[in-house]
Amino acid sequence: MALRTLDMTDDHDAGDDHSETGDDHTEMGYEEPERTTFDHDPIGHSHVWAGMSVGELADQYGHAGIGAAGVHEAVDIYSEMLADDDCTVFMSLAGAMVPTGMRQIVADLIRDGHVDVLVTTGANLTHDTIEAIGGKHHHGEHDHPDLEGKEFDEQLRDEQVDRIYNVYLPQEYFSLLESHLRENVFPPLADQESVGIAELCRQLGKANSERNAADDIDEDAGIAAAAYEHDVPVYCPAVQDSVFGLQAWMYSQISDLTLDALSDMTPLTDLAYNAETAGCLLVGGGVPKNFTLQTMLVTPGAYEYGVQITMDPSTTGGLSGATLDEARSWGKLTKEARNVTVVGDATVHLPLVVAAARERLAE
Repeated sequence: MALRTLDMTDDHDAGDDHSETGDDHTEMGYEEPERTTFDHDPIGHSHVWAGMSVGELADQYGHAGIGAAGVHEAVDIYSEMLADDDCTVFMSLAGAMVPTGMRQIVADLIRDGHVDVLVTTGANLTHDTIEAIGGKHHHGEHDHPDLEGKEFDEQLRDEQVDRIYNVYLPQEYFSLLESHLRENVFPPLADQESVGIAELCRQLGKANSERNAADDIDEDAGIAAAAYEHDVPVYCPAVQDSVFGLQAWMYSQISDLTLDALSDMTPLTDLAYNAETAGCLLVGGGVPKNFTLQTMLVTPGAYEYGVQITMDPSTTGGLSGATLDEARSWGKLTKEARNVTVVGDATVHLPLVVAAARERLAE
């Protein structure tokens, strides 16, 4: 038997025929309240089957709730963003995306015309270059069954192996990187009075593309090379915060290499200002995310599409975990923008969202 609601009284005339009065009551006397936020949209139950595609899986996520619903919405928005021929797509890439295996996904997006502007970290460019010229990251462990945490990493240090959670990188590849930068990247730039960081990234992509082809490297030439080959600007606003930046600084001590960070602001702002429609795919947070979003603060427009993948919570007040709804309050997104924040590991969610969106575009 259903429980009576608190506003029902014992002297209520149980004999009243509510069907005749037109009141929306059940036989037990329940009156449904006026609902302004509720929409009748029952949760379905996702189905999975052998041989289903990634796009079909994303569609099934749409029947569910919590994180699955967010991923489904991300695929919807990203698909619409890529299908909009008038949309200028800005992509930010932070975190250890290249060393953990996301490099080819980003390079292919650039080659296929799905990225108009890339904002990333010096670290991702460092690891991208290492792979372009013959280095390789390796599967590893995040702990050791027979060693304490400190002892495990001390042993790796003695063996000259750097660890990024469960990915290993032998240190000799940094020597390979240094030689490449000093021979092929920095010298042409040192002949100029000063260069922007975007020009530094362009020269890096050119050198990586040429070295990869000349040495017949098995690995793809990568992100910076793809951007150079397809005339996609790469911005790296915190390049000093990386081995790439350290190498540039050291080279500047023995040459006339001078970087002008502010010179990047005008061409980047022009791209945002002239965009008929703008959308952003934000992978991780940090400086790349903020640099991408803040560009809209000096333009009359704002992003009309936004997809963010982050592991950071919004409750700290930090930029990395801030939702895109919060960005709307700053004017970085339009009031009508379609946007979603997916909370989770980007190495899991980025391939899924991109693959499902690509599948929809091919339909």
